[in-house]
Amino acid sequence: MEKKRILILTADAGFGHRSAANAIAAALELDHGEECEVQILNPVEDRRAPFYLRDSASDYDRMVRSAPELYKLGYDASDKEIPSLLGESVMTLALFEIIRDMIRNEDPDAIVSTYPLYQAPLTAYFKLMGYYVPLSMVVTDLGTVHRIWFSQGVDMCMVPTPEVQTLAMNNGIAQNKIHVTGIPVSPAFSQKKHRKIDLRRKLGWEPTLPTILAVGSRRVDQLMETLNVLNHFGRPLQIVAVAGKDEELYSQLKSADWHVPTHIYDFVTDMPDLMMASDAVICKAGGLVVTESLAAGLPMLLVDVIPGQEEGNRDYVVQNGAGDMVETPMQMLETFSHWTANGGALMRERARNARHLGRPNSALDVAELVWRSALRGPVNKRGRLGMGRSRLIDLLTKNNIPWRETRVAIAPETFEQFDE
Repeated sequence: MEKKRILILTADAGFGHRSAANAIAAALELDHGEECEVQILNPVEDRRAPFYLRDSASDYDRMVRSAPELYKLGYDASDKEIPSLLGESVMTLALFEIIRDMIRNEDPDAIVSTYPLYQAPLTAYFKLMGYYVPLSMVVTDLGTVHRIWFSQGVDMCMVPTPEVQTLAMNNGIAQNKIHVTGIPVSPAFSQKKHRKIDLRRKLGWEPTLPTILAVGSRRVDQLMETLNVLNHFGRPLQIVAVAGKDEELYSQLKSADWHVPTHIYDFVTDMPDLMMASDAVICKAGGLVVTESLAAGLPMLLVDVIPGQEEGNRDYVVQNGAGDMVETPMQMLETFSHWTANGGALMRERARNARHLGRPNSALDVAELVWRSALRGPVNKRGRLGMGRSRLIDLLTKNNIPWRETRVAIAPETFEQFDE
């Protein structure tokens, strides 16, 4: 049997989109590696993409750190019907040719997107060509989800929680298209069942000490101040700190006067091992790190949250008793004292709640759904989703974007009778 071709589209505005894509690819390789070929592409890396999209990753870093309230203002303002529709038109114009060429070159049997800005140009292409590739959308936030994630043009919408399932239905996604899978995390979370003490020995850590993992990045503020509390807490523990390629943070971590055993990393590729070897995690409220922590059954001390986008992740953790929000060193001292009192009873409770919420099989579940859609494969059909075909042609023509394609042999007059 000819191998099925699966195209995963992602972006690098934040770590979560790319990590979800990698997790899905790894799961497909694990379960169907001999039957499929998987390609991960980032359309906004294409040189034809507008500069405001190509630079989105670095702009995102600067905005969320230097002007978080301004970011929240823009996020909230765009999460309305009219601005969202306008944004979809902009994305269609900006990415149509890139998406068209990717589909033509890769010839996929199924497409998965872990980034919300690709749905509009994808569905526009399908509508114009009458050629539909099964399209799955994977939502990578746990609670506060922008409406642009939800398009009626998808075949499947994978969501992380029942709360997001409700949001999807409220935004017009048919219930039978929605699957509650969790955010895809590395299949290693479901495959590895080693004891913590054995993993710690493997990693070169103290095997018997309570272990706190701190996950930093350029998007996390005040991590050093928070860790300084643990450094002077006065009880036996060890700290594992990952700077996430933040050179300033890595330098601070390396030069600090540590009073407890400490293991410092600039960047790691074996995060599942580090998490499963730890007892708790200090992190921001990002969709990826929160989901990975839940998959590992780790209670969380959340030290940072991007306004708007990550507030739902924070609320999901706190309201379900899987962690606490600590915004100052004093709050860190108080919360960690409560966690470790009475033999660590509260910390164990937080860990039980995290395990209950965790979905370590999430990538495998998503991969199986995607595989089934690839088995069905593309179809030629008319489409009645999104703006009418005549409007699409007019929009592209006025902006000098070629849209005609000879790849799918359907007579033009066949289309015209279906214009809306």
